Amino acid sequence: MESRLTTPIAQGRTAEVYSLDAQHVLKLYREWCPPEWVAYEAETAKTIAAAGIPTPAVADIVDVGNRRGIIYERVTGISMLVDLKTRPWTILHHARELAELQSRFHRLSIAGLGSYSRSLAHAIEGAPHLSEALRARSLELLAALPDGKALCHGDFHPDNIIVTANGPVVIDWMTAKAGNPWADVARTSMILTIGIAAAPIGLLLRTFSRLFHSAYLRRYRALAPEPDDQRERWTPIIAAARLAETIAHEREALLHIVEEAVGGG
Repeated sequence: MESRLTTPIAQGRTAEVYSLDAQHVLKLYREWCPPEWVAYEAETAKTIAAAGIPTPAVADIVDVGNRRGIIYERVTGISMLVDLKTRPWTILHHARELAELQSRFHRLSIAGLGSYSRSLAHAIEGAPHLSEALRARSLELLAALPDGKALCHGDFHPDNIIVTANGPVVIDWMTAKAGNPWADVARTSMILTIGIAAAPIGLLLRTFSRLFHSAYLRRYRALAPEPDDQRERWTPIIAAARLAETIAHEREALLHIVEEAVGGG
């Protein structure tokens, strides 16, 4: 199989995606990723597809040299993010669509998923730019928040949705956990605000992103499976955990959110 791989058609921090044939793509994890991550994503994606959430079917797990990957059904379309950039007039439609998809899978409880709260605690414990005082206080705040059993994507944003002729398809379930849906919303909200605000983009796109975020939150709140809006309580926890991802251009803004919530530290 290795000889069939050429230039990846997409890539991220943990994996590259290669075209295999007209029906399949290979998500090939990077060499440093442990094999249990691959198995977890494959099993999670199978279960989520069986529950009726639109996501690519898993065909197989394969080894390519020292790397392991998942062969997925090929989905024909473009990411919601690309569609927003090329057709900005779809902004309100896609914002509502994002909220509707998220509220839909937040109504599910999937057996065998890890705990979102424990995953956040692990990230906070390893975040390199938190002072010990901020770390300890963030963990205290996390422990005081209500956990949950809802299916949380863990990295839900427009670049993880493929727009197809048959509707949107959700990809990249490697961070899926069971937890409080408002924690998942806080993560999405942070990507749509801090992630965009800290990125080197133009004024027009920044303005559109604010409109998108506002429409997304309004629609999610109308559909929320748990109507008690806890997003603001989860925001500093998500910020503290996101610092573990060492995204340099977000660091200052994330630290400011944590410091404002828990004190100077």
